[in-house]
Amino acid sequence: MPAKKEEVHTDRVSSGIAGLDEHIGGGFVRDDVYLITGATGTGKTIFCLQFLWDGLQKDENGIFFSLEELANDVMSDAKIFGWDFQPFIDQKKFLIQYSNPFEMLDITSGIRGAIKKFNAKRVVIDSTSMFGLEFESAHKLRNKLYSLIKELKGSGCVVLMTAEILEDQKGLSRYGVEEFVADGVIMLNYLGIGSLTSRSMVIRKMRRTNHGTDVYPFSMTSKGIVIEKEKF
Repeated sequence: MPAKKEEVHTDRVSSGIAGLDEHIGGGFVRDDVYLITGATGTGKTIFCLQFLWDGLQKDENGIFFSLEELANDVMSDAKIFGWDFQPFIDQKKFLIQYSNPFEMLDITSGIRGAIKKFNAKRVVIDSTSMFGLEFESAHKLRNKLYSLIKELKGSGCVVLMTAEILEDQKGLSRYGVEEFVADGVIMLNYLGIGSLTSRSMVIRKMRRTNHGTDVYPFSMTSKGIVIEKEKF
């Protein structure tokens, strides 16, 4: 029998998702960038907000860069789960910023500057699907994402990026490039048949981590995402 691969000892940051950390080596690796992907309505934005909220409870400043929803809409969505970000905004511990993807000039310098200004430890970019509208080809998008990730690595943050998969699309992101430049990929799934619905997540990739390889069902509760004990 081959020897079991030992877990790489790294600085870990909790995901904030109940039941997930035990499947990803104790949490996300600091300085790494992760892709949270799935079709519309699978819970990508909620996953990321839950991650940021968890950080604020642990005195870790956070930033939410939105390329889709306006800041007030994101705040309203978060309050449904009891996450009121406004006090942390007032204390300069949290920033939520909307940018029009059609008017962006240099998102990289803006994100880097905000991380330094707010001493952020957790960062979310929602979503790279909108980010890609700026570029004419997947090649240019991949180069831009690679440059962005290179700038973010070494910042002391854990960065989550979201990407949307179209309903009839194969692959892990709309443009098929984000999953290659990210350090880890978590895919969220939603299946609805009549009145029956089920949600699940799969850890498709995670560097420096002996991660779980099962399909993990989860529930969307009043307190956010909770991974169920039973596996598919």
